[in-house]
Amino acid sequence: MGRHAERVALEQLLAQAQTGRSGALVVRGEAGIGKTALVEQACAAAASSGFRVESAVGVEAETQFAFAGLHQLCGPLLGHLEALPQPQQAALGVAFGVRSGSAPDRFLVGLATLNLLAEAAEASPLLCLVDDAQWLDEASAQVMAFVARRVSAERLALLVALRDTRAGDDHAFAGLPELRLEGLGAADAQTLLDTAVAAPLDHAVRDRIAAEARGNPLALLELPRSARPARLAGGFELPDALSVPRRVEDSFRRRSASLPAETQLLLLVAAAEPTGDATVLWRAASHLGIAPDAAAPAEASGLLEITTRVRFRHPLVRSAIYHGATPPDRRRAHAALAAATDPELDPDRRAWHRAQAVLGQDEEVAAELERSADRARARGGLAASAAFLQHAAELTPDPAARASRALEAAHAKHDAGAYDAAHELLDTAAAGPLDAVQRARLEVLRAQIAFYLTRGGDVPAMLLDAAEALAPLDASRARETYLHAIDAAIHAGQLARGCGLHEVARAAHDAPPAGGPPRLVDLLLDGLVLRFTEGFEASAPTLRRALAMLRERDCPDDEERRWLALACHVALMLWDDDALWELALRAIELAREAGALSILPVALAGVASIQVISGELAQAAELTAEEAAITQATGTPPLPNPRIMLAAWRGRQAETSELYAAMVEEATARGEGATVNLADATLAALHNGTGSYAEALAAATLPCDHDDLTNSSLALPEVVEAACRAGEHERAAAATDLLDSRARASGTDSALGLAARSRALIATGAAAEADYLEAIERLTHCRWKVFLARTHLVYGEWLRREGRRQEAREQLRIAHRSLSDMGIEAFADRAARELRATGEHPRKRTVQPAGSLTDQELHIARLVATGATSREVAAQLFLSPRTIEAHLRSIFRKLEITSRRQLREVTLS
Repeated sequence: MGRHAERVALEQLLAQAQTGRSGALVVRGEAGIGKTALVEQACAAAASSGFRVESAVGVEAETQFAFAGLHQLCGPLLGHLEALPQPQQAALGVAFGVRSGSAPDRFLVGLATLNLLAEAAEASPLLCLVDDAQWLDEASAQVMAFVARRVSAERLALLVALRDTRAGDDHAFAGLPELRLEGLGAADAQTLLDTAVAAPLDHAVRDRIAAEARGNPLALLELPRSARPARLAGGFELPDALSVPRRVEDSFRRRSASLPAETQLLLLVAAAEPTGDATVLWRAASHLGIAPDAAAPAEASGLLEITTRVRFRHPLVRSAIYHGATPPDRRRAHAALAAATDPELDPDRRAWHRAQAVLGQDEEVAAELERSADRARARGGLAASAAFLQHAAELTPDPAARASRALEAAHAKHDAGAYDAAHELLDTAAAGPLDAVQRARLEVLRAQIAFYLTRGGDVPAMLLDAAEALAPLDASRARETYLHAIDAAIHAGQLARGCGLHEVARAAHDAPPAGGPPRLVDLLLDGLVLRFTEGFEASAPTLRRALAMLRERDCPDDEERRWLALACHVALMLWDDDALWELALRAIELAREAGALSILPVALAGVASIQVISGELAQAAELTAEEAAITQATGTPPLPNPRIMLAAWRGRQAETSELYAAMVEEATARGEGATVNLADATLAALHNGTGSYAEALAAATLPCDHDDLTNSSLALPEVVEAACRAGEHERAAAATDLLDSRARASGTDSALGLAARSRALIATGAAAEADYLEAIERLTHCRWKVFLARTHLVYGEWLRREGRRQEAREQLRIAHRSLSDMGIEAFADRAARELRATGEHPRKRTVQPAGSLTDQELHIARLVATGATSREVAAQLFLSPRTIEAHLRSIFRKLEITSRRQLREVTLS
C-alpha cells in the first residue's frame, strides 16, 4: 500500500537481472516501516518470473557465529561447489566448517561466494534476499557486501533489507544503491488503520494514532491492539515521547505479558534460540517442563507460529520478549537451550548458550568459549573468535587468567580490525596481573594498533619502549619488535614525535644478538641499524644479504611474508630494480593466492608505482584501476601513491597539484613523513619534466635532507638534474658525490647508471661524454626505462649545446620516441622542443588501436591475450567469468575483432 515507486525500483532490478545485468539494492528504513513486506513481494514476483530465490535472515543472537548468515544463503547452492576452482572450494568448505584447512581470507570467501552464486544463476536467474542485515555476523556481512559490489554481468539480483540503527551508515553495505522507505502518506495510513480496527474509532483517536505512528505500517497495525479501551473511546493522556519502533516493541511486550506464565517462558526460549529450529525448541521446553499446548495462546495472539520452524510475527517481537524478560528467566532459557543443543554437532552454540546462562563467573564455561574461539579462527571468523574470547575473559574467575584471556582477545580484536574494542580489552588486561612478557606483548599490541590506525609519529617511541622491555625476556621477539619500531619510524620519517628514526636505530643497536643462524628479520634489523647509525655504505652488504635470502625462498614463511613490504623498500633504497620487481610481484602473487584483498591493493599499488618508473604507464594504470575496484569492493579508500606518480610522469600539472595537496595534508595529519617525501620526490620529477628547475630542486631536496630510506634514492637524481639546470653547481656536485658513493656500495647497474648520468651532468668535454655513454650502457640492462630515456634526452641536450647537431638529433629522436611511447608527456615535450631547436620536426605519436579501451578493459585484454581463460582472469581480478565475458564483448566491439586469437594480434601497448 502506497509503495508504487518502490515496487517499480524492485521490478527494474529483477528485469535487469533477467537480461544479464546484475545489481544490488539496499532497502533501508526504521523498524516496522515495511521492508520485509516489500522484499517478500519482490520474492513472490521473482519466483513467478522464473527466478530461483534464496534468502538469509540476520538474527541478533547469531552475530557471534562466523559465516552463519552466509551459510543460510549458500547452503542450498552447494551442489554447484565443484564448478569452482579448488582454492575457492576449500575457502567455502573451511568457512562453513565442513572441511579442515587454514583459515581463508574473507575476500577469498567472497570471491568463492560470487562464483557460487554466478554458477547457480547460469540455470535460471537468481534473487538473493538478505533480511535484517543489521544483525548479520560480521564475516557474512563483509562477504555479502563484497559480492554486492562485484556483481556485473551475471543473472543475479541481491536485495538487502537493513534497519536504521544509531550507527547510521556505519555498516558493511554503505555506499551500495539504496532505496529508503519513509512512512505512508496520510490517506494510505488512514486506510491501513481502518483494516486494523474492526470497530469504528472516534475521529480524534484515529488522528491521534495516525499521528503517533508517523506513517509506520507496523505501528498503525499494532498500536490499536495494545491501546487501552479508554484511549479508543477518546480518552486523553499525556503524549508518549518514545520513538515509533520502541512504541511498537512495547506493544508486543504488553501483549506477551498478558499470556499464561508457561506460554511466556516458551516465548522466551523461542526468542533466545536464534536458528528457528523447532526440534531444539521442544527439547528445551521439555527440559523446563513446558507442555506443547503452551504454544497455543502465543499462536492465537499472532506473536509467532510453530511448524518445523519457529517464526515470529516480526523481529521486534523477538527482541521485545527477550529484553522484557527478567535476567533469571533469560538464564533459565539459555540453560535449557544449552542442554538441548548437541555438543558434538553444534559445540559453539552450546558454549554460547551456557555462557548466557552463567550468573557471575565460571572457568569451565570460559574454557569452552576459548575452544569455540579457536574453532572460529580456524574457519576464518576473526570477529567471532574475538567475541568468544572477550566473553571468556569476562567469565574467568582467576584474575591472572582473566588478564591473559583479555590480552588474547585484544589480539583477536586487532586481527579482526576492531581496534576500539581491542583498546578496551587491553585496558582490562593491564588491570590484571601479567608477567613481564605479557606486559611487553600488551605494549607491542597497543603500539601496533596505533600504527594501523594512524601510522602516526608517536608509534616508533611506543614500539621502542616495548622492544626494550622484551629485550631481557625474549630476545627473538625483542628483535622483531625493534624492527617494527624501525619500520614505524621509517613511515613516520621527519614527522616522528619524541623519537625519530636515528634515535630508534641507535637504541636498536643494543638489541640482544640473534641466536643461531640469522633470520630475515635479523638481517633486516642489523642492516637498517647500520643504515641509520653508520650510513648507507656500511649497511649495503647486510641488506643485500637480506634481499638475497628472501629471493632464494620459493615459499616464504609467515615471518618473511610480514617483512616483504619492508624488503621492497630496501630494494628501492639500493636501486636494485631486479629484486624490487621480483619481490613486489611476489607480494601480489601471495595476496592473490591467499585471496587476501586486505593486502592485495597495497601490493598492486606498489607494482603500479614500479611500472611508472619502468615506463609501463598503461600497465600501471591497469593495476591502479584493479586496485581501485578492489578498494571500492572492500570499502576502503584508494591508495594515492600510484595515482600521483601516474599524473606527474604524464606531465599533468593540475591533477598532480590536486593530488599532492590532498596527499600531503592527509599524511601530515597522520604523522606519516614517508608519504610526504614520496609526494615531494614525485613533484620534483614533474617539475624537471616541465623545465621548472628551481621548483624541482626545492621539492627533491626535502626527501634527501630527511634521509628518507627509499625516497631519497628516487630524489637524488632529480636533485642533480634540477641543480645543474638551475645553475646551483655546488649543490649538484655535492648530490652527485653522495649518489656516486652510494651507487658503488649498491653495485647494481641501475645505481651505477644513475651515478654515471649524474657525473655527466656536472662534467664537461670528453669526461662528460664518457659518463653519458656509460650511463646509457648500464641503464640499457635495467628495468627502469624512464631513466634510460631521460639519459638519452640529457645527452642529446648536451650534444646540441656542444654544436654536434646531427648526433644530438639521434639521441633526441630516441628520447622523444621512447618517452612518447611510454606516455611520459612532459619529458617527451621537452625532447620535442630540443629536436625543433636542431631543425627537426618530431614525429607525432601514433594512436594505438587499444586506446579506446578503459584501463580495466585493457588489463583484461592483456591477460586474455596471454592465453588465460575467462575463469583464470576472473579468479585473478576477483570477478565472475560471466563478467569477464561481458568485458570481452565490449573489447571486441571497440577493437573491431571477433576472437581471442585476433586479440593476440592487436597491439596492447
